Amino acid sequence: MSRGKRYETEGKLNYQKVFAVIIAIAVLVMFIFIVKNVLKEREKITKDYEYFALYTANKWGVINQDGEQVIIPSYQEMIVIPNKEKDVFICTYNINEETGTYQTKVLNSKNEEILTGYDQVEPLENIDENDNIWYEEKILRVKKNGKYGLIDFNGKELLPVEYDEITALPGLQNSILIKKEGKTGLVNDSGSIIVEPEYKEIKNLGKNYKNGYITINQEGKYGVISATKKQILENQYEEIAQTYLGQYYLIKQEGKQKLIDSKGNTVIEEGFDEIKSETSNGVIFVKENLYGEINKTGEITIEAKYQDLKEAKDGTYIAKQNDKYGIIDQEQNEKIPFNYTGITYNEEANLYLADDETYKTSLIDDKFNIKATGILSEINIDKSYIRMRIGNEYKYFNLKGEEKSNTEILKDNTLFLSKKDGKYGYVDKKGNIVVEHIYDDATEQNEYGFVAVKKNGLWGSIDKQGKIIIEPKYNLENNLKIDFISKWHLGEDLNMNYYCEK
Repeated sequence: MSRGKRYETEGKLNYQKVFAVIIAIAVLVMFIFIVKNVLKEREKITKDYEYFALYTANKWGVINQDGEQVIIPSYQEMIVIPNKEKDVFICTYNINEETGTYQTKVLNSKNEEILTGYDQVEPLENIDENDNIWYEEKILRVKKNGKYGLIDFNGKELLPVEYDEITALPGLQNSILIKKEGKTGLVNDSGSIIVEPEYKEIKNLGKNYKNGYITINQEGKYGVISATKKQILENQYEEIAQTYLGQYYLIKQEGKQKLIDSKGNTVIEEGFDEIKSETSNGVIFVKENLYGEINKTGEITIEAKYQDLKEAKDGTYIAKQNDKYGIIDQEQNEKIPFNYTGITYNEEANLYLADDETYKTSLIDDKFNIKATGILSEINIDKSYIRMRIGNEYKYFNLKGEEKSNTEILKDNTLFLSKKDGKYGYVDKKGNIVVEHIYDDATEQNEYGFVAVKKNGLWGSIDKQGKIIIEPKYNLENNLKIDFISKWHLGEDLNMNYYCEK
């Protein structure tokens, strides 16, 4: 029986072509796989990590911003990270509190010891006006054979190891005191000499150094030298405390305070016991323990009748009277009544923050309208929002004091705090429930994508996808700040900025 005739136009199965297609697909899949892995590895290499000290089980280690352990906690003594974006970790050990001696070693993210060859390598510690500790972020202090020098984070020598002492000038960045043979000088964070070591002491001149530094010679006389090494005021004064109005210096001579210019000419010298601060119009003065204002020509513009007085913005002042704070203008008109326990002005937000006796804060705009009142939780200038707890709920406001939803404010978040039937959970940007409303308390996502949740009095952590990282089991009632990176929460010593488990 005939099987029929195959016509010329009928397609034929080409096994070679099929095989070639299969091979091509396989190669393509393999190529995509390789590229994805290469990109993944490159991402690991190029990703800008932030590092944090970790303390758990009485041991110290290091974690990154994703909560991954970079150095397994295995060190008995403290690890300090001077710059959280640099993988340079200072481990201090063999501490003897009686003698004040200790040893240090420096580790990198591979747990390798680096920057060797010195007896000690340590961060250069500084402190601000509120006693918060911070570190110079470009330099490290080294010690060898009893002498000190400076290096950068790559180990490059910036200042020879030949000084008797090196410390940060309190409150100022990029101003480092050096001492040699009992004389004090000043360098910057590049190791360049600003002031040669020839003075008994060098001090801050205000909150910045644009008007120079206070120098005290061996005879105890005060003068001023600029950051460019120019002598502004000779060392002939009993005291120099501050600079005002961008050009005048508060000095003491023959037991009296007065304001002088850079040439030593007197600007204001009578009518006050003390000068406290400058304003756009003049200076705040104190007379018989009461505050007032003098203008640049020495004329009294605000009578000395307030217990405290400081300028908030041009022509507006926060004043204290009868132990309560209010706001007045240049003509001493009362703009906000004296009803508050404290008032501060936030320049970035252009808002007054007024605290009352119930520990609540009122947001007051520059037209003196109260925008909201509640427990102040956070002011985030970078992301332009203020968070307050009003009643049992968190409310969000922009820097104009206008209420906004958390989805409007926290645009980079993947989870958003939600409350339902008195319980907290999380939703996505579209309002879909991601984490069920089962928690007694909770926080919004931190900058690393993690949230903290509270259940039955205990805290735990959830990641940016809504996955539970750690079940609630930590009692953190005494913590000043609940801030989770994965399972790790910020330790009680916030100045040290270390993370722990308990």
